[in-house]
Amino acid sequence: MHLVIRTSVSQPRDRVWAGFDKKLFLALNPPFPPVKLLRFDGCRAGDEVHLELNFLLFRQVWESVITEQQTTPEEIWFVDEGRKLPFFLRYWRHRHRLLRRGNHTDIVDDITFRSPFFLFDYLLYPVLYLQFLYRKPIYRRTFRTADYADLDD
Repeated sequence: MHLVIRTSVSQPRDRVWAGFDKKLFLALNPPFPPVKLLRFDGCRAGDEVHLELNFLLFRQVWESVITEQQTTPEEIWFVDEGRKLPFFLRYWRHRHRLLRRGNHTDIVDDITFRSPFFLFDYLLYPVLYLQFLYRKPIYRRTFRTADYADLDD
């Protein structure tokens, strides 16, 4: 299954890239399931992110590795791939794209996933879509023009 969510923010691409840090990662997590961050190395190739998802009656570990990261004149992107996934996922590849749009940036969450059962993919799709839709106002709030005005001084 494949889903793509695009969010436009009013900051230049390089400033948005500088903001892709542990603080933003924690802010992007929706309220359920609660996430405990076990490890966050960053967003460069070879970095790892380890989480513990708390589903109240049980917990699941999610480990991802950044397998690719690249910068071009028009785009910065990195890919996280699931190495150890919760029971409801068999495959995870999330390409994070930061596209230059003049003095603005389009943040694109481009996700490919599979569950252990083909039909379960269709049930999981709307849940994951809503989880990533949750990020849009956080991205916009985090990368408002006023938030970075002091960087030009």
